[in-house]
Amino acid sequence: MLFRKFSLLIYALLILIPLVVVLLTSVKTLQETFRDPLGLPDGGFKFDNYVAIFQEQTMAGYFLNSTIVTLFSVSFTLLLAAMVAFGITRMNNWIGNVLFALFTLGMMVPAQVIMVPLYSLMLDLGLTNSLVGLILVNISSTLPIAVFILTGFMKTLPKELFEASTIDGAGNWKMFTKVAIPLSLPSLSATAIFLFVMHWNDLLYPLLFITDNAYKTLPLALLEFQGQYSTNYPMLFTGVIIASAPMVIAYVFLQRYFVAGITAGAVKG
Repeated sequence: MLFRKFSLLIYALLILIPLVVVLLTSVKTLQETFRDPLGLPDGGFKFDNYVAIFQEQTMAGYFLNSTIVTLFSVSFTLLLAAMVAFGITRMNNWIGNVLFALFTLGMMVPAQVIMVPLYSLMLDLGLTNSLVGLILVNISSTLPIAVFILTGFMKTLPKELFEASTIDGAGNWKMFTKVAIPLSLPSLSATAIFLFVMHWNDLLYPLLFITDNAYKTLPLALLEFQGQYSTNYPMLFTGVIIASAPMVIAYVFLQRYFVAGITAGAVKG
């Protein structure tokens, strides 16, 4: 018991210390940061960095781009994954097993392996420097994991409910919208939070496909504070805090759905 408490304390410190450093650095000047990286700012906290970022008109555009890409990516991925997961569970034969295996294999392919052919394909389609292209890539890259999570949950739903719906004359679409989706809301909520974090924090695909400032997302824009010979750490950490705020807010309000979702399919009966 003592070892467990000590391990949890060490784990908490490993998370808390970097967070405190980031928060303190965001309210310092660049000179204060290099003079005393771990100390308190001289003369109290300074929020000039936050004011400077919000006064930067392009930063508002980057925030909007991230919001558009994330919302559309999460929405369409959830819709497609729910439909695929429902279809796989309803098939209940070797075809469904093969489809599930193919989506599972899609989780095993690292994004770095397909970067070159994917970029060539997007370039041929004229979808580079485009939010639409970025949304399509996000959907295709996270659809396998979403299908995997939702299929695992939908397999635990009682078959008697679908049999009763069939007797009542309900078709597959009605069973999907009236039975499967309402019962899967906890799992859908957990998957939505998981996808939101992935898409909001994504740097690889924007870095690969976006070069026009008008289409940059927030994680990509944060690289502007890092130069070849020096880095503006106070502004960079301020941007990190602002970029992390939507995720923290979303988790605080959706925490109970997230916990319910990750435990909903843990046991049957």
